[in-house]
Amino acid sequence: MEQDHADVKIHPPVLFIIHIFMAFLLNRILPLPFAFPKILVGVGYLLILAGLGLAVSAVGQFMKAHTTLDPHGSVTKIVSSGPYRFSRNPIYLGLVCLLAGFPFIFGSYWGLVLSPVFMLSLYQLVIKYEEAYLQAKFRDVYTGYRSRVRRWL
Repeated sequence: MEQDHADVKIHPPVLFIIHIFMAFLLNRILPLPFAFPKILVGVGYLLILAGLGLAVSAVGQFMKAHTTLDPHGSVTKIVSSGPYRFSRNPIYLGLVCLLAGFPFIFGSYWGLVLSPVFMLSLYQLVIKYEEAYLQAKFRDVYTGYRSRVRRWL
């Protein structure tokens, strides 16, 4: 029997927790020798608000569409409303904002430094499998959506 879910290699929240932990650990054992302007603490809070707003809005769209958020679950619809109009991965984009924002609050650049690593990890371990699954399941509908909406922004 053929599986009806993406073959992701790690759950995205677990990947996020690993990276946020690494940001704080690296700040502790290898603090970056750059001045940290106090205004970046405010930027950190703004990034956190933006990340939470994106994620909550995206989750709401999944609930409204009555489809699963679980990468190991069977998707029933392509969600293309709300933040999915401008990003195919607004939840992941929200997690990137959180990864940069939380360390900023504590005066660390490590979350920002690790953000591209996190994005690449998400792509290699999660997104490419989700996209392959959605392409195989929804074919032209997903192809059209991909052509209109960028992966990140």
